[in-house]
Amino acid sequence: MEFNELAVLRWLHILAMVYWLGGEWGVFQTSYNVINFKLSLEERRRHMETAYRIDILARTGIIMLLPLGLHMGYLWGIQPLGGAWLTGMWIVFAGWLALCWSAFLHRDTDRGLKLTKLDERIRFVVIPLLFIVGIASLLGYGPLAADPGQRWYSAKVIVYGFTLIIGLKLRFIMREWTTMFRILAQGPNPTVEATLDKSIRFGRGIAYVYWVAIATVAYFGAVKPF
Repeated sequence: MEFNELAVLRWLHILAMVYWLGGEWGVFQTSYNVINFKLSLEERRRHMETAYRIDILARTGIIMLLPLGLHMGYLWGIQPLGGAWLTGMWIVFAGWLALCWSAFLHRDTDRGLKLTKLDERIRFVVIPLLFIVGIASLLGYGPLAADPGQRWYSAKVIVYGFTLIIGLKLRFIMREWTTMFRILAQGPNPTVEATLDKSIRFGRGIAYVYWVAIATVAYFGAVKPF
């Protein structure tokens, strides 16, 4: 059987999208019990732990979508960089994924918080690059091809960058959970409880925008409308 590189990449891209969307829904539902004051602190911590274990799959999917998309873009002739550049790109993203998982494995420690902040700083570099490349390409300045039938790719890059902004804010919220639950472990603290409740409720609100954006990314990739 002949190996179909593009088909395998497309399959992996679909899996990454499924874990991304499904994981975010799982965290959304679990967050209700994280701020449920009727539950004991220990029970709420268990729900927070569940949320983190679900979220790592979503985080993995988010990161993997970009190198998979860039690799497929090269095979489609839309993204011009291949060969050694593709190899280097996969090495860089493997390092980013390893950092993400290291932060997860050490999530309850000071080391985990530092690794999480480093992961977030990477996004501060990636997000502007995505917008610059996507917008410049749509305007005809490259580097992505944007002839009729190819513009969907640049548009998808832009919307994906937007989802990373929302995802970054949600990462901030989850990082706050760890810090605030450390304080709550020392005893009741109405101020921290109020901050936790407000933070998660805000996160739920932007989650709806997040799902629409994710659906838009999937639509551009599947339908290729323009």
